[in-house]
Amino acid sequence: MSARPAVRLGILGGTFDPIHIGHLILAEEARYQLGLNRVMLAPAADPPHKREQGKSPAEHRIRMVELAIADNPHLALSRIDIDRPGPHYTLDMVRLLQAQHGPGVEFFFLMGLDSLVDLPTWHRPAELMQQCRLVAFSRPDATFDWAALEAALPGVRQRVVLLPMPLMQISSSDLRQRAQQGRPLRYQVLPQIEQYIHEQRLYRSE
Repeated sequence: MSARPAVRLGILGGTFDPIHIGHLILAEEARYQLGLNRVMLAPAADPPHKREQGKSPAEHRIRMVELAIADNPHLALSRIDIDRPGPHYTLDMVRLLQAQHGPGVEFFFLMGLDSLVDLPTWHRPAELMQQCRLVAFSRPDATFDWAALEAALPGVRQRVVLLPMPLMQISSSDLRQRAQQGRPLRYQVLPQIEQYIHEQRLYRSE
């Protein structure tokens, strides 16, 4: 039997525009349930086509992540996606992180259940699931068709962990709309994030 890797790191990607308590709960629950040493939050790069949809520049999103995780030593910011040229494939991200951290580290890529359904359409998914463990957040009432996924990606069941998570109806898109309308964000984002959004006038219509 092979020894368990000395270090277990989670990767949670997203636009984080803005980062909210749902993101933080997912990261902390994954850390606890999987026994991870740390979860790295990796803000997505700045696709030009999304800028038209009102997405914030990368540096604002990075700063909000920094503010949100400042008091938690088990969460860390990773600029791995922001600082590299595109195209931005998950497989490349994982390989770059492996090169950064060296051998003896096991990576767990955290995703939503909808992303797991779409996994066969990802860039070289068979290679990705060999490079890291895939972790899909699952709601208590969720069902999943393993047979269909196995047919597309044989052996995937052994590389995926379904992680039960509390049901939360919080979304960054809704928060952006609330901020644009001047509605409260309190209790859905941390106080320092709400303050940053107001100070930087994010999501406001010019």
